[in-house]
Amino acid sequence: MIGLGIRDLVLIESLDLSFGTGLTALTGETGAGKSIILDALGLALGGRGDTSLVRRGSSQASATAIFAPAPEHPAWACLDDKGLDYSRDEDLVLRRVLGVDGRSRAFVNDQPTGVGVLRELGGLLIEIHGQHQTVGLLDSRTHRPQLDSFGSCEGDLAGCLEAWSAWRAARERLEVLLADQSRAASEAEELSTRLVELDRLAPRTGEEAALAEERAVLGAAEKALAEIGAAREQLSDEGVVSRLAQAFRSLERAGERLGRSGVEAGSAAAVRVSDATQAVDRALSEAVEAAAAIDAAAQAFAIEPERLEQTEERLFALRAMARKLSIAVDDLPAARTAFAERLLAIETADEAIAAAQAHAVSAHTAYLASSGELTASRRSAGDRLAKAITAELTPLKLDKARFHVAVEPLPVDRYGPSGVDRVEFQIATVPGAPLAGLGSVASGGELARLALALKVALATRGAGPQPLMIFDEVDQGVGGAVADAVGQRLARLASAAQVVVITHSPQVAARANAHWRVSKAGQGEKLRTTVGVLSAQEREEEIARMLSGSAVTDAARAAARALMHA
Repeated sequence: MIGLGIRDLVLIESLDLSFGTGLTALTGETGAGKSIILDALGLALGGRGDTSLVRRGSSQASATAIFAPAPEHPAWACLDDKGLDYSRDEDLVLRRVLGVDGRSRAFVNDQPTGVGVLRELGGLLIEIHGQHQTVGLLDSRTHRPQLDSFGSCEGDLAGCLEAWSAWRAARERLEVLLADQSRAASEAEELSTRLVELDRLAPRTGEEAALAEERAVLGAAEKALAEIGAAREQLSDEGVVSRLAQAFRSLERAGERLGRSGVEAGSAAAVRVSDATQAVDRALSEAVEAAAAIDAAAQAFAIEPERLEQTEERLFALRAMARKLSIAVDDLPAARTAFAERLLAIETADEAIAAAQAHAVSAHTAYLASSGELTASRRSAGDRLAKAITAELTPLKLDKARFHVAVEPLPVDRYGPSGVDRVEFQIATVPGAPLAGLGSVASGGELARLALALKVALATRGAGPQPLMIFDEVDQGVGGAVADAVGQRLARLASAAQVVVITHSPQVAARANAHWRVSKAGQGEKLRTTVGVLSAQEREEEIARMLSGSAVTDAARAAARALMHA
């Protein structure tokens, strides 16, 4: 976490805090307002918005939490899931605005969103352990992931997930086959009927377009042939050719008569008759050629008398079958193949079901074996974690407590990709008392110290990166050596994570890398809470005050220096 901005919240008018690495101690006299920091964080992270949080005289309060998650942090995946824009190389800003009328607005990177989104992101980014807020630790649903991380069970988890996916796929395949079998009888009869119809019809891909084109050509050819026949009749024996032949013979006889009558060939009359004869002869030749061309054209349109009717019947039959099946004509061949495959599947269903059952049994056996390996790893990790936490409990004044990691089987219907185990952290704080869930711990201080022991054990065994952790008065009811032990463990935990502790213990505060002091000034409506970042000298004075009370003595200052340099 980078920072926290607070505006007009309870007794804070304006405050900006920057979080550094390591351990930060937050101290101050009772009633100074240390809890306001937690209230602000809670508001920014989707907590309940009570109008009492709005500073008197203001119309609204706001809290802004700024984070810089690593590129692989799950918060980015959460933003993807919510459809929110972001850039992994920029800060992640959560902001909440609470009006005096009780209305609340939530923002992520200045994008309006729901309070639930802030709450979900907050659960990934911050843990708060204190008097009433160790919710994550009390939720047994978080115990299994923490144990898996502690035990480095990633390999076994991956194997279990793979086996689960295979088993689920086998079960789904078997369920489909069994469901199909119940419908098979009536479906097989219909499929057989359709298959016979399609086999009789024998449709071919692209046949509709070819038939439609042929139908158009045949229809046009029939009409064209009729016109060609009419033209040929005009050139028939009783038509143009016959009359031109008669005209030619008449002109020839006319020329012969002129010659027998002594009319010279070069005379005007003889020439005119000769020209006319030649012209008619040419026309006759052209008419004969035209008749031959018409005959050739007619031959080009020669078709079988029933061809058009056959083509139309075939086209209509294909289209009728396509309408019956509610598909396109061109899809009929594929439908025929699909019907045949489906009918074959139904006819061989018993064999397929037997094979699917065998595969499902095999996949189930493999899943149980894989989940069994994961269970064994978890139990081994649970024993190690219990020993590690037990070693931490004695110095934290929980020496009579017994900690146990219960790894118990889930009901069969709750088996899943993460195995077959229910994991719960259990404790008994009183000798002879039965082990129970962590919620059985009555004291908030004990629960916070238990959380500290658990976090230290997880961190020291390489359980992965930790979110910002806030411990609220984890040292309540303890002092001396126990408080020093708390401080040591917080410092150890802070070597690999950001940790903030709200404390009254000088032994804890002395271990901090940074020290904030909460103070209250003014009276009545002018009363304000402020937070100051202390220098080394100011830290010594504050720790001395915590040791000796309001009257700070030189002995207290010396003791403070000793604690700070221990």
